Amino acid sequence: MPGAARIDYSSSPVDLARSLIGWTLLVDGVGGRIVETEAYDIDDEASHSFRGMTARNGAMFGPPGSTYVYRSYGLHWCFNIVCREVGHGAAVLIRALEPTHGLDLMRQRRRAEDSRQLCSGPGKLAEALGITGALDRHRIDQPPFAVLPPACDAEVACGASIGISKAQHLPWRFALAKSAFLSRKV
Repeated sequence: MPGAARIDYSSSPVDLARSLIGWTLLVDGVGGRIVETEAYDIDDEASHSFRGMTARNGAMFGPPGSTYVYRSYGLHWCFNIVCREVGHGAAVLIRALEPTHGLDLMRQRRRAEDSRQLCSGPGKLAEALGITGALDRHRIDQPPFAVLPPACDAEVACGASIGISKAQHLPWRFALAKSAFLSRKV
């Protein structure tokens, strides 16, 4: 996808999750290359949208290209990009980044020195980038966000989702092959 000017947020979560690998995600200039994603759709038992819209997951039914930010187990913020069409209930979880911009600020926020530990998981990523519930329902193509195209094609690996107890058989986790910045090897 080198040179591509934009991402099609109205695509399926599986297609979007795969296509985001290699793109750069910045929040107020802090971030890095997306190296791991996970797709969630309304027909997926592990998806927050599976049982319908609630106050907690309402953003997931919003317009494509908006954000869905939620607390996981009351501890960590998790960052998703909504896709498909309004009312559908699909999103892509951004699981890991290779930090490239604002490393000093990320290290301060995470209290970690090893750059491989800054964004190697959805909770770590949100903390390093300063993502909180205040960014729920924002447009991903407007400040404080920036999504920049990759410089070259990315070799994408595919595997089963992790950290869930349902729909583990779905190969909806995508990663930059051989990246040292993943939450877990594919």
